[in-house]
Amino acid sequence: MAEPKSLFNGKDLSGWHVDVPAADKDPKIEPSFIVRDGKLVSMGKPLGHLITDAVYSDYKLVVEYRFANKPGNCGVLVHASKPRVLYEMFPKSIEVQMMSEQAGDFWCIGENIEVPDMEKRRPRKEGQAYGGTKEDARRIINLTDGSEKPLGEWNTMEIECKGDEIIVHVNGTLVNHGSKATVTKGQIALQAEGSEVEFRKLELTKLSKPEK
Repeated sequence: MAEPKSLFNGKDLSGWHVDVPAADKDPKIEPSFIVRDGKLVSMGKPLGHLITDAVYSDYKLVVEYRFANKPGNCGVLVHASKPRVLYEMFPKSIEVQMMSEQAGDFWCIGENIEVPDMEKRRPRKEGQAYGGTKEDARRIINLTDGSEKPLGEWNTMEIECKGDEIIVHVNGTLVNHGSKATVTKGQIALQAEGSEVEFRKLELTKLSKPEK
């Protein structure tokens, strides 16, 4: 493996750009993402995404985060590409959920990934397809309960993207492992999805490409 590198310099949002649809009409809107006390903070609102300028593939991403004030919702999007493909908000991607008590779920956004026990772990209505459009069964439930730390404590999420696989650990516990992803590279994005979330570590390590 290569040496790990931080995607956040602790000072500003260099290397990232923001996509907040509400800012299209009001450029002076309050920022959704700030740097505070050396931490990257998603303010939760206005809704949108903080997206890396660079495209990545075959890596391990270590994210240390916490909901400091109250339980909430956020996510890390991997293999992100075309902006606003879903609900005129979410970029084409695969989301690794961070919502309280649901950390490690997958949400398919214009892309798809498969897991074992699809009928059990991917609830769908009659006639609904497995896929990434708004009509599809997009949520894939994680493998565990109770992997997250109590509110206010720091969680560590590790996301490994290896070829068409995505493997997720939360605080050392395997919470999801998918394969046959329809995408294997892209940008990385953090959400502003209604809740304040602090990030103190966003560290990426390049992995060797998997053997075919």
